[in-house]
Amino acid sequence: MTYVIAEPCIGVKDTACVEVCPVDCIHPTKNDPDFEEREMLYIDPNECIDCGACEPVCPPQAIFTEADLPEQWKDYIQKNADYFTSK
Repeated sequence: MTYVIAEPCIGVKDTACVEVCPVDCIHPTKNDPDFEEREMLYIDPNECIDCGACEPVCPPQAIFTEADLPEQWKDYIQKNADYFTSK
């Protein structure tokens, strides 16, 4: 089970989660060319190791396990995956 970033991240893009991720699976980072144009951050479901380090440091509380993702944000599972397949 992977972690997913959902709607509360929109417009916030706090990168505390990026700083603690041991496998660099959260993008865009501030160094990525598309950082400014993206409205939120995304977790790569293929790279995430389910360590949970990102969840407690997320100020807007936008990170959830797939199982705990609120029903109204289930589409963010695909949105996170799509960010990485479009690159």
